[in-house]
Amino acid sequence: MHPPSPSAAENLPFRDPALPLRTRVDDLLGRLALDEKIAMLHQYAPAVPRLGVAAFRTGTEALHGAAWLGEATVFPQAVGLGATWDEELVREVAEAVSAEVRALHHHRSPAAGEARISLQTWAPVVNLLRDPRWGRNEEGYSEDPVHTARLGTAYCRGLAGDHPTYLRTAPVLKHFLAYNNEDDRCTTSSGLRPRVLHEYDLAAFRPVVASGAATGAMAAYNLVNGRPCHVSPLIEEELRRWAEPTGHELFVVSDAEAPSNLVDPEHYFDDHPEACAAALKAGIDSFTDHDQDSATPVGRLHAALERGLVDEHDIDRAVRRQLELRFRLGEFDPDLDPYAGIGPDVVDGPEHRALALRAATQSLVLLKNDGLLPLDSARAPRVAVIGPLADTLCEDWYSGTLPYQVSVASGLRAALAEQGGQVVTVEGCDRIALRSRTTGDLLGKSAFDTVDWGDGALTLRDADTGRYLSVKEDGHLEADQEKLKSWFIHETFRIEPAPAGGPDAVLLRSVLTGRYAALDPADGQVTVTAKTPQAAETFHRELLRDGTTEAQTAAEAADVALVVLGNHPLIGGRETQDRKDTSLPAGQESLLRAVAAVRPRTALVVMSSCPYAVDWADTHLPAVLWTSHGGQETGRALAAVLLGRADPAGRLPQTWYRGDDPLPHPLDYDIVKAGWTYQYHRTAPLYPFGHGLSYTDFTYRDLRLSTAAIARDGAVDISVTLANTGARPGSEVVQLYVRARDTRYQAPRLRLADFRKVRLAAGESQDIAFRLTAEHLAHWDVTTSAFTTDPGSYEILIARSAGDIALTAALTVTGAAPAPRAVVNHRTRAVDFDDHEGLTLVDATRTTGDAIMPENPARPATALFHRVDLTAAVRVEADVARESPGPGEALLEFRTGEHLLGALPVPVTGDRHTWTTVTRPFPAALDGVHDLRVTLRGDFRLADFRISSSDGTP
Repeated sequence: MHPPSPSAAENLPFRDPALPLRTRVDDLLGRLALDEKIAMLHQYAPAVPRLGVAAFRTGTEALHGAAWLGEATVFPQAVGLGATWDEELVREVAEAVSAEVRALHHHRSPAAGEARISLQTWAPVVNLLRDPRWGRNEEGYSEDPVHTARLGTAYCRGLAGDHPTYLRTAPVLKHFLAYNNEDDRCTTSSGLRPRVLHEYDLAAFRPVVASGAATGAMAAYNLVNGRPCHVSPLIEEELRRWAEPTGHELFVVSDAEAPSNLVDPEHYFDDHPEACAAALKAGIDSFTDHDQDSATPVGRLHAALERGLVDEHDIDRAVRRQLELRFRLGEFDPDLDPYAGIGPDVVDGPEHRALALRAATQSLVLLKNDGLLPLDSARAPRVAVIGPLADTLCEDWYSGTLPYQVSVASGLRAALAEQGGQVVTVEGCDRIALRSRTTGDLLGKSAFDTVDWGDGALTLRDADTGRYLSVKEDGHLEADQEKLKSWFIHETFRIEPAPAGGPDAVLLRSVLTGRYAALDPADGQVTVTAKTPQAAETFHRELLRDGTTEAQTAAEAADVALVVLGNHPLIGGRETQDRKDTSLPAGQESLLRAVAAVRPRTALVVMSSCPYAVDWADTHLPAVLWTSHGGQETGRALAAVLLGRADPAGRLPQTWYRGDDPLPHPLDYDIVKAGWTYQYHRTAPLYPFGHGLSYTDFTYRDLRLSTAAIARDGAVDISVTLANTGARPGSEVVQLYVRARDTRYQAPRLRLADFRKVRLAAGESQDIAFRLTAEHLAHWDVTTSAFTTDPGSYEILIARSAGDIALTAALTVTGAAPAPRAVVNHRTRAVDFDDHEGLTLVDATRTTGDAIMPENPARPATALFHRVDLTAAVRVEADVARESPGPGEALLEFRTGEHLLGALPVPVTGDRHTWTTVTRPFPAALDGVHDLRVTLRGDFRLADFRISSSDGTP
């Protein structure tokens, strides 16, 4: 028999749109040869010509615009969209992004050897912004799971469209799970005890998946509790379980090169076929690895099959998920696809430009205002716009190419010109020349304008051409880069004091390579090749223009100064690199203070991907605003808010901490113990979560609850009256928080339960209604491994922010008090502790389970279990693993108070995943309820323990 031709394939059942989706998928899957199915597991799935099936690739970046595809509408960064607190607006933005992806998919011809633009969109990012120093802070919406899930769902709905059968694009949630650090991201482990896992990190993903809005997820680079996310049992146990009621399975993709990372650098598996098999069985359906070189990852999967590590059923399961997605994207029904007619004119079209302006405007946050804003152009017609971001906009790694730029200066200049005002723009950067001490020649034969982007990293821009100085692969220097947008940034330098030669003698060092500029004695060329300062060339730094003096002169001649400072998204904090702190770059802070010294009517605009500790500005300036890198319309949006043509409607999506507030260690993911986010942080922040000012005044009154008490499965209706008591229209975000009182667990200080963005005219009032179920009050109960709402006293809080509570009301949850924890004749997981000291969480096996061990084996570690009923307890046994002998004896101790119940020696098991059971009788039978302290001394792991009422004898 001959295989059917593509024309004959048109009559096969999988081409029949009248058949159920599952029938069509199964028919096509059954016609694929095993080799064809294995090939489909790579990101670049090849065509199957005999069946008329086209090539398919996963992944188009679409975080706040169609990225890496040339010019496309650039909306505010995701953190800026988070600041809108506006689900409908976020949905509209995603709808526009997906329309542009569709247009580019249909109308942009791929280059030779390239696959067609994918309709699977790798967005949104729903990782929580736990640590503001995270290099990818710009990619998330919020530090709060409720807020993030709501906006993430909205973005997914916009990407997917609302057709009952077909998807406009297929949204993929990034990055599962607990991914919030960049430094050593492929080898660091995020320690998540069950409460943090379920109440915080999973809580951002769960509602989005359960809503049916997401079609897939991407596994994260990091490890969780010692196990790489790409082989996490949570993919099946949680993600896919939440999706079951939607009728569609999630299509789970790997992150780039992460399958290879399982062997190198993580060393979690011995070889690549074993690693690929484990990832496939854990639920990874598509391997993003080795770019377009599919032969390598596909060869590894073939080897896994030949070795019996996977079978055809494992392969079919993954391919079936891919095929279902492709059917839903209309690939096999081009005549029925409702989105096939989207034309190229939508890309950066008038409607999308208007939407970009609205999104940028709604995302602006007014942090402080002592009456300077809105600006009165009649009283202050001259404005000096100063700073490195005054007249330029930045792209980030996941933005499209800006079709045009409306900078702060140009936007304000155009707006003020209508009223006879004027804008003077000064970058405020020094212009310098670097002259070789050896030859006397100028470096680059030109002068350079320098900007401080923090941590000593400077850019040097050619004063004549405006292009950035760049280090090439061979070390030579050339000022040839129009903008900074590449994976490796070759354009940042440090100017360091020379060991000798006077105060103006400096060395030039590349941030990327760490090497110094040196003089080649053979040809006199300067190359960045020296490994030590001693081998470097010394330059004489000549100051040709003092940027601070120039800025002060401009500020003195103006009525108001506007200083625009912040980060470049590809320098300092960025993917692969976390920020060291939250301080403004020293040069930028110095510029701000100098300007304010001569022009007290100075406003600071922070344009950034992340929070900054602007303590000095908050104390000394009359106004402070924040915008993310807001896309092509940033300047027009800011001008509208500065001049009062629009109300500042944004609210902070994360806490802005004070500069002297010591933040927890970046790798401490235990938000409860470490004190992360507004929920648990113990020190008053500079600007709280949810903060943002308006130009009008809002008053809250008449907080009403439909009942003062509910059952543990009940609900209460809440209403409050919001009134605009000011003289102009404005927007307010009504935030509903809850707080548990007198708990048996460490409860959050307060926790967001709901929110509503409301726009009111001057003098208008509106009743705002919420429905709060007992589930909103629940915590993860480690004694039952389930969400539980304890009976007791709760507070309902209506707030302007997490730091500004307007109204409160009491609510009681009725029911019997929780019983003490039952441990006798029960298995207790070691990770289900109530509190801990010196512990780290690790994997019990490569496929499932968690355990605990000392963070530092030289020091004891303790897990505390509160209110444990030890009645009739006579014996304990525990499952332990100890890889090798260490210094000293390894002991596992059980105590109540200071009373030692038993010390169990831990033998060597030979491997960290090889477990044995140790046992010890108690000195006497116990009675009553106690706090149980379990102490680990030495280098070993504890998975669980069982306390028995029997001595174990037959």
